[in-house]
Amino acid sequence: MSDDPTQVQDFFTARAADWDARFPDDGPAYRAAVAELGLRPGARVLDAGCGTGRALPPLREAVGPTGVVLGADLTPAMLEAARRAGRDRAGQLLLADVERLPLRTGSLDAVFGAGLISHLPRPAEDLRELRRVVRPGGLLALFHPIGRAALAARQGRQITPDDLRAEARLGPLLAGSGWRMTSYVDEDARFLALAVREG
Repeated sequence: MSDDPTQVQDFFTARAADWDARFPDDGPAYRAAVAELGLRPGARVLDAGCGTGRALPPLREAVGPTGVVLGADLTPAMLEAARRAGRDRAGQLLLADVERLPLRTGSLDAVFGAGLISHLPRPAEDLRELRRVVRPGGLLALFHPIGRAALAARQGRQITPDDLRAEARLGPLLAGSGWRMTSYVDEDARFLALAVREG
């Protein structure tokens, strides 16, 4: 999968209409990952690269009616699929690129990114942009509903040492972008890396 924004947008535009039908069993994994963030009622959270918004309902449940839930994606067709699924009732949808978020500095308590890291054209810079919009001590969750090996097998490829999601690569990448990785899980049933915003 390319990390070029135009190719990413084309890829997801072609698949938006049936995306949820292709992965109907991911809901529990999303809910479990959101639960591990430990969000409190009233928190402000962004689902970065929200796609069809599958994380928005559990994020809303976590922050309650006084919290703020935003979902940002650069593919209009994915946001439209989120609206058709009614997930815009759980959070405000934004047509936005993670490279340049239309959010104030330090305005969020957390960022959730499902499948995000492999689609970032400039991972270090983009992680710094996510850091910019999160308050000091705020949280980042990089998630995928299946682990690296299972995903590679699904895509008919091998895991390579340069995979950004490998713990040996991801930890330093996060550290260089102002995050401290606090937890890393890569098993068949899920991938979840948690980090705290430094400074």
